[in-house]
Amino acid sequence: MGRNRHKRKNSHVVIVTSDAADSGIRQFRIRPWILQAIIVVLCVIIGALIGYFIYEKDIWAAELDQTRKQNDVIGVLEQEKAELEDQIVSLNGEISGLNEEISGLNEEISSLNGKIRILSETVSQQVETEGELSGQLEKRFLPTRLPVSERASIDNVTEDLICIFTAAVGSMVVATADGTVTVVSEDPEYGHNVWIDHGNGYTTIYRNQGEVKVKQGETVTQGTTLFIITDESGKLGYQMMQDGAYVNPMDMLEISG
Repeated sequence: MGRNRHKRKNSHVVIVTSDAADSGIRQFRIRPWILQAIIVVLCVIIGALIGYFIYEKDIWAAELDQTRKQNDVIGVLEQEKAELEDQIVSLNGEISGLNEEISGLNEEISSLNGKIRILSETVSQQVETEGELSGQLEKRFLPTRLPVSERASIDNVTEDLICIFTAAVGSMVVATADGTVTVVSEDPEYGHNVWIDHGNGYTTIYRNQGEVKVKQGETVTQGTTLFIITDESGKLGYQMMQDGAYVNPMDMLEISG
């Protein structure tokens, strides 16, 4: 027990000196636990340095592998970027081509519209012309002309609605409109009669003593000669029917013509 009470505390002395002649000697007293702590710290540092140098190669290899992978990813992305740029250039070319085609189509449409307008105008003109021709053709079938080729006097209109003309010798009895000769027969009063159906409800009858110049079934036009007026055939009896009923020829004749 007594020896434990008077146990001496150990300590370490660090002597620091110099080669200089006038230098003194310095002593540092260090407690054992401090020295132990310093030794432990130094061991830890030395161990860490040794571990770092040992595993430095693996660390750098891992870093290099990571860098390589990143570079590969960057390379793939750059390749995809280049491909996308090529696709964009190609699409721009296609769009440019489509724009040119659209422009060409617009020009064709404009040209077709012009042609359609011209055709429409042409059709309108043709319709107008056809209308005029139809009107003229329809007029040719209307018995409005005088039934003699030269001037003639109108004596009277009988109760049977026969218009009596006196024509000069040498003049001709003519068809007052286009039509078809339906009857050529003897007439007890005038010698002969000729009937012409004009196909529009009108029928005209010509009565004269002269020689008949047409035949039954013959197609005639306005102005076709039916009789020639001679000294013995100066009188002409002219009748007109509309839809089977006799009408006054004077209502249709164009006297000025």
